[in-house]
Amino acid sequence: MASSRSNARLIRFGIFALVLIFCGYILTKGSSYPAVSPVQNVANTPPNPAQEAKKAVEKGIANAGGAALGGGAQKALNNAAAGAGAGAGAGAGAAAGASTAKGGKVKAAFVTLARNSDLNGLSESIGYIENRFNKNYHYDWVFLNDEPFSEDFKKAISALTSGTAKFGVIPEEHWSYPSWIDKEKAALSREAMVQKQVIYGGSESYRHMCRFESGFFYRHELMAEYEYYWRVEPDIKIFCDIDYDVFQYMKDNDKWYGWTISLPEYKETIPTLWETTKNFMKEYPQYVDPKNNLAWISDDNGESYNGCHFWSNFEVGKLDFWRGEAYSKYFDYLDKSGGFFYERWGDAPVHSIAASLLMPKSKLQYFHDVGYFHVPFTNCPVDEATRLAKNCACEPEKDFTWRGYSMYP
Repeated sequence: MASSRSNARLIRFGIFALVLIFCGYILTKGSSYPAVSPVQNVANTPPNPAQEAKKAVEKGIANAGGAALGGGAQKALNNAAAGAGAGAGAGAGAAAGASTAKGGKVKAAFVTLARNSDLNGLSESIGYIENRFNKNYHYDWVFLNDEPFSEDFKKAISALTSGTAKFGVIPEEHWSYPSWIDKEKAALSREAMVQKQVIYGGSESYRHMCRFESGFFYRHELMAEYEYYWRVEPDIKIFCDIDYDVFQYMKDNDKWYGWTISLPEYKETIPTLWETTKNFMKEYPQYVDPKNNLAWISDDNGESYNGCHFWSNFEVGKLDFWRGEAYSKYFDYLDKSGGFFYERWGDAPVHSIAASLLMPKSKLQYFHDVGYFHVPFTNCPVDEATRLAKNCACEPEKDFTWRGYSMYP
């Protein structure tokens, strides 16, 4: 049984590797950095989201002193309106509309790593999130960058969010080589990965991004006041109304990590990640939760890693898990090994391994009812009643969950 299961995993990984090669550099993390809740019925037809987005931008600019939108901001306005309009999709005239709930009560925020050049794609993402969810709850948004955001960017983005938009610069020590890294060795590693045509194998900035998302985003001063976060990337789409407070659900049900899509990692990027993790478990066995989810990430009781990971461009999480002693020790152990720079460790496998080993399996939450898209994969509710009730504008046959290389637990 174990042998056949392992062979099946290998076949699925082989198929997925071909998909990765085909997608090439299209398969990104979304920026220029290389249980169903009850539906609430309302009688009113949802407002035209394109008009709402336009009004929001015009109001925001007026509040900023009547400054004219620059070319980039005007494009962002157009994209946000288009994104919000598409987000409403076929559900605009449906009987089941948006939730009547107003104002979230949890200390939570959306968090996005972006650059000024992401203005258009990020505006579209915000349009989807606001129309499908946050217009009812007004949660804050935190935007982080390794360089200052332009005033044009901040005006355009602030006008689109129903909650407070906050903009922060990443500390240099969180986006640079730590003292123990041999830069020459790291450069040689990048060159070798380029020769092997490993995705983002030659990118320095991608490595800094993965390290930051793995160990530092939750430490930023703008995140200090929050208990939960929802990661949002540029150019994503939300296909269904989210008619309940996701953060309140996480808190009420004591969930620590939520996800929508799971898939295998490209193993050329993480040749020693599991060996390093096994060494950590041997040295710090007290941090491995006895009710963990090891069986999902290993087909041979921990001898090897099968590559399964949650796609981290969508994740909803409890910040105290990342801030806690167990994960802090784990991240520091990985960081000292140099794998973020000598190899190309991604934040997705790092987060997924940690969530599978350092917390009880019961703390994981699969958001099957959240219609979600990030190039090139889609999560779409397969249940027709759910799609109709939530005004979904996605095709269930494109749902990634039941694909051969999906790693659904």
